[in-house]
Amino acid sequence: MKTSDLFVKALENEGVEYIYGIPGEENLDFLDSLQGSSIRLILTRHEQAAGFMAATYGA
Repeated sequence: MKTSDLFVKALENEGVEYIYGIPGEENLDFLDSLQGSSIRLILTRHEQAAGFMAATYGA
């Protein structure tokens, strides 16, 4: 089991439904672990937009 698998399981246990972000080489393991989970990745064009979306959804 990879650390990213454990992290995704912890997010699922906390009830996370969506992740907002941009794919890149730094988070490929995390994105790979997300594929088998119930969490949906929402792609954004900019990191700041991802932050605004997450803050608005979580409010």
